[in-house]
Amino acid sequence: MEPTCSAIAAKNGSDRVQPAPQSDLRAAFRDSASVGLGMVPLGLAFGALVVQSGLDWWWAGLSAAVIYGGSFEFLLIGMVTAAAPLMSIAVAAALVQARHVFYALSFPLRRIQGPLGRTYSTFALTDEAYALTATEQSRTWSGRRILWLQLFMHLYWAGSATAGALLGSLIPDSVRGLDFALTALFAVLALDAIRDLRGEVPTPVLAFLSAVAAQLLFPDQMLLAAFALFTISLLARHRATGRKPRHA
Repeated sequence: MEPTCSAIAAKNGSDRVQPAPQSDLRAAFRDSASVGLGMVPLGLAFGALVVQSGLDWWWAGLSAAVIYGGSFEFLLIGMVTAAAPLMSIAVAAALVQARHVFYALSFPLRRIQGPLGRTYSTFALTDEAYALTATEQSRTWSGRRILWLQLFMHLYWAGSATAGALLGSLIPDSVRGLDFALTALFAVLALDAIRDLRGEVPTPVLAFLSAVAAQLLFPDQMLLAAFALFTISLLARHRATGRKPRHA
């Protein structure tokens, strides 16, 4: 019996739909590969530091998977070993991670479908994920690709932290520079994002001007004022550039 037209159309439609998640997966893996290579050395260093601080090895993997805070996790090790109060830890977490509030202003969360996907994407919003999704090329990425990208980077960090804890004793104390690997990586990603700007005031310039203005006008509340001015300037730039006609 020959297939009907509707069956053929359904089959052809499924053939067109099926490759999309796979291509998003492969593309996200390629996007995250170079960033992952920069995260691995720092993850190994973090895992080794956990063990050398007297904590059990599994603390590294648990922290990397549940907290996923990068620089805050390094700070947390000292606070935990010093038995710091929970309120002090909470305040430190809020101060260190406050920059993510400003990332949310332009992170493409609207492309993520479903409450579960958006919840995880919000949790996994890191400096590197933001830098990769702030480029000109990323404006065409689907929500699946962004989610896979964040998941791969989460796995890079959690896996390398666990490996560093298990193999911490094999990392010589003479190794230097691992703590700066992720900072240098983010600086490179930020430069790539700046090059993609077209007719816009670069974000570092806005940040610098906001800091200078806050120091001159509100020296006693410099940090809070700088963040507020920076947020206002970002919103103003977005409003101004959004009105400009785009040409092919």
